[in-house]
This record gives sequence, C-alpha cells and structure tokens, in this order.
Amino acid sequence: MATDHDHTRPSHPHACGCGTTAETVDLARRRVLAGAAGAAAAGAAMAAGGVASAATPEARALYADPETPGLPQIDMEIARGRTALVVTDPQIDFLSEDGVTWGVVGESVTEQGTVDNIERLFAAAKAAGMPVFISPHYYYPHDHKWNFEGTLEATMHAIGMFDRPGPLDLTGFDNSGADWMPQYKKYIEDGETVICSPHKVYSPAQNDLNLQLRKRGIDKVILAGMSANLCTQAHLYELLELGFEVAVVRDATAGAKVPEGDGYLAAIINFRMVANGVWWTDDAVERIARSA
Repeated sequence: MATDHDHTRPSHPHACGCGTTAETVDLARRRVLAGAAGAAAAGAAMAAGGVASAATPEARALYADPETPGLPQIDMEIARGRTALVVTDPQIDFLSEDGVTWGVVGESVTEQGTVDNIERLFAAAKAAGMPVFISPHYYYPHDHKWNFEGTLEATMHAIGMFDRPGPLDLTGFDNSGADWMPQYKKYIEDGETVICSPHKVYSPAQNDLNLQLRKRGIDKVILAGMSANLCTQAHLYELLELGFEVAVVRDATAGAKVPEGDGYLAAIINFRMVANGVWWTDDAVERIARSA
C-alpha cells in the first residue's frame, strides 16, 4: 500500500464500488489556499520557525461562546492520579502541511494554533507527572478490503491516509503520514506514554483505550487531538458512555472546512452540549500545573 502524499494519485479501488477520489481533497485544497493565503503563510512560518501560535483573535471571535448561555455551565476538576491527557491522532496526515488532509484542515489547524497547543498540553502533562495516552489511527492493507464505508472512510482510504504496510511492519513509518508530528516524539516516545492500539473509524470502541485507562485507575480525561468533529468528538461520546468525566481542549483540535460545512464549528456546538468541560489550552495548562 502506497504511503506517499501525492495529492494527484488516482482513486483507490474499493470493494464497495464507491467513486471517491483524491480530486475532492485537491479541490478543497485549492479553496483553502486561494481563500486563506494569510493563514497558510502563518502555518508555514509556524512550521519553519517553531514559534508558538495560539488561536487567532479572529478565530476566538468566530467561535466564541454565547454571551448568555442557555444551558447549565458544567466544569471538571482535575484529580491527581485519576486524570489523564488523551490525544487522538497527533499524526502528520492531520497536522502537517505535508499531510494528505492539509487542504481541508489546514485553515482550521492554523487559526486555532492546534499544533503548538497540543505540544503545550504534552509538556504540561509531563511536567506535572500526569499520565498521557495516545489513541492513534492506522490503516493496513486488509482495511482497504472493507465491503462498505462511510463518506469520510472512503475518502481516507482513497488518499492513503494513515497507511502502513501491516500491523507488524514499520517499513516506511518514519516521517510518513502515519507517523507522529516530529515535535511530539520526545513526549510520545519517552517510555512512559501509553500508545493504544489503533482505532479504525472514529471512536475508541475497537481499540484498548478504555482498558488502558481503567487499568491505571483513570476516570477523568483531558481530551485533545484531531479531528474535532470526527475522532475527537467520537472519543468524547464513547468515553462519556463508559462513565468517564471528559474536558475537551477546544483550541487543541481543529476540523475540516468543506462545502458540506465547518467541522470545527459542528464539534464546538456538540462539545458545549455534552462535555464535562470545554477549556482553552491556556486554562488547561494552568489547571494541569496546579494539579501537580
């Protein structure tokens, strides 16, 4: 299975006969680059210079909470020894300009400062001795033989997202779309972070995140990572159903912007309605430090 990031590659042959191609992503990429040149330049500067980039004022205003909430305002308290940081899909295909989804998520990632905000959470958790768990996303050749798929499953398979040659094979993994963002490796590969088995669609229903958390006595989760209305939101729902308290870090995630809608906006609305807390990274880092 190819793991290159050629955005012009032909569609992947699906057993379901769906016609999704990488061309859809190319069109969205051109939309983002044409409509958000400033955001793209900011993202390039961030990648090249490593300068911390928080959510832009424009993004904070666009996705601001209502001045007069209509729902009860719930919050979560960090309990030392019972709280963990969980990060979904901190991988190149979602968070790097070299990733196959940058054309549709790059605008949101850039305006939220997602890449740096995730790193700030990693650093804060490690400094506080808070357990860190990664719920990654990988696809192997047998996953490309599914008989049916949803819209974005078909898209991910068509563009070779998160592809690896096999569950026991790391050939070509380094710096591929399935690999971690380079700046996260010192946190993820420190011998302490728990790297769970991969989830396959969106939620952790099919991986061992719940088991790993429960075996460590964790019942509260600080949730971040990609992608806001897909894997991050699905992890939120699944963890809530399993009896965890979950606070989502709103600017340590991002979503696709496509003609069908703004995935980040959809997620923020749902986060407000169901999470036990919706925090900014600044707030989350401060709370984690205080819990040490």
